[in-house]
Amino acid sequence: MSAHSTVVKVRVIPRAGQTKLAGRRGDALLIRVAAAPVDDAANAALTVFLADLFDVPRRSVTIEAGQRGRDKRVRVTGLSDEELNTRLTTLLVQ
Repeated sequence: MSAHSTVVKVRVIPRAGQTKLAGRRGDALLIRVAAAPVDDAANAALTVFLADLFDVPRRSVTIEAGQRGRDKRVRVTGLSDEELNTRLTTLLVQ
């Protein structure tokens, strides 16, 4: 695994119909999460979704700040800033 890591700003909208990448809001990714923000369910769903989205192990995605809010800083280990931006550009174009 690569020693690279990067931090991503995320804006979460809980209780959505489905968990999905919904674009950008300012400099943050907008992610709709189906889980409710109860008992850390929305945060868990977010980390699983981002790990699958970026094709990294779930343990490589950690919420650094914003555990109780909608605005979060998420660290993704195993991807450089450049790799993450390339993947996001591809995903946001689709």
